[in-house]
Amino acid sequence: MEKRVVITGAGIIGPVGNTVSENWKGALSGRSGIRRMTIVDPEQFTSQIAGEVKDFDPLDYFDRKLAKRIDRYTQFAMIAAREAYEDSDIVNSIEPERLGVIIGSGIGGITTLEREHKIAMERGVSRMSPFFCPMMISNIAAGRVGIDVGAKGLNLCTVTACASSGHAIAIAADMIKLGRVDAILAGGSEAPLTLTGVGGFCQLKALSTRNDDPKTASRPFDQDRDGFVLSEGGAVVMLEDMEHALNRGANIIAEVAGSGMTCDAFHITAPAENGEGSARAMKIAIDYAGIKPSDVDYINAHGTSTVLNDINESKAIETVFGKENAMKIPVSSTKSVTGHMLGAAGAVEAIFTAFALRDGILPPTATLQNPGEGCDLDYIPREARKVSIEYALSNSLGFGGHNVTLALKKYSGK
Repeated sequence: MEKRVVITGAGIIGPVGNTVSENWKGALSGRSGIRRMTIVDPEQFTSQIAGEVKDFDPLDYFDRKLAKRIDRYTQFAMIAAREAYEDSDIVNSIEPERLGVIIGSGIGGITTLEREHKIAMERGVSRMSPFFCPMMISNIAAGRVGIDVGAKGLNLCTVTACASSGHAIAIAADMIKLGRVDAILAGGSEAPLTLTGVGGFCQLKALSTRNDDPKTASRPFDQDRDGFVLSEGGAVVMLEDMEHALNRGANIIAEVAGSGMTCDAFHITAPAENGEGSARAMKIAIDYAGIKPSDVDYINAHGTSTVLNDINESKAIETVFGKENAMKIPVSSTKSVTGHMLGAAGAVEAIFTAFALRDGILPPTATLQNPGEGCDLDYIPREARKVSIEYALSNSLGFGGHNVTLALKKYSGK
């Protein structure tokens, strides 16, 4: 019989809060984490707002020596992973060789890259840090998490832009089902609020310029949406073989019933017409979970607040479920409060989806006032909705045409 995979721990540090519980409360209440940018001088950018991690001092989490040797994105990954690890209560219940790590990141250590390039240009390469390479590379967060918790099983990094942590969770679940390990810390981390990080997305014309109204600037599915809001942070889940979890008496949050992974093979940034690739990912996830489209009770959308994504993702949902049935399925985008955490977004949204299954309450699209043209679904506007659900999907899409859908199931002890 095929192994079943469950979520037994979760951790988040992000714009809405520095713990997973703060983030969940914020998502339900619609409390925005988006403010005027402070990490870099906002005046030089067309988009001057961001989802920054607030009240953050690395020395609250790491000793001074270690804090200086790990990039901001790695710090976020380690903090989120520690919370998920402790939340799972798996300590002393698993052999190190049977615990793995998969942490995704779209950009990696761009803070370190910018700082060390400036040093090299102004003072010469001999003044660069000897830790430059191991601080910058995108896989180092996974390596650092492995060292931090003593995980000696498979350890790798997924890099698929905004789908990175969605892929991390999907691949981790498959690895557990294959019996490679018994549990995996899976998720993603991003710290893109730098000169080139913000500047690059501004030049791409992808970001909201609603600088005078930060809290409602991220407006998924709204007629007045004008781009996404760039955010930072980390999110990690503990995935575990269900039998292993039950044997140790773990608290199970939800089950990962299946996943779907596809490529648009269409354009480097724009989604395929009518969300064709995303629709296939959802169909594959539903089939993998062994359920019917009519079994899906909620969808946590990628919902970026860009014109193209929101229309095409809505059309993809209509393709999978049929127009009439799609109108009956609650859909929401929690990016309305978190902004877009890029490589960490998929894991944050998977956690919110798992909690929605566990708690019987759906987070809203908090900033939605007037749905835009082509956005015809039930987007749970403004207020959370109490409703018991059994199956839910969480979508993540990334530049390059990457699509991943996670199918999650409420854990009922069966």
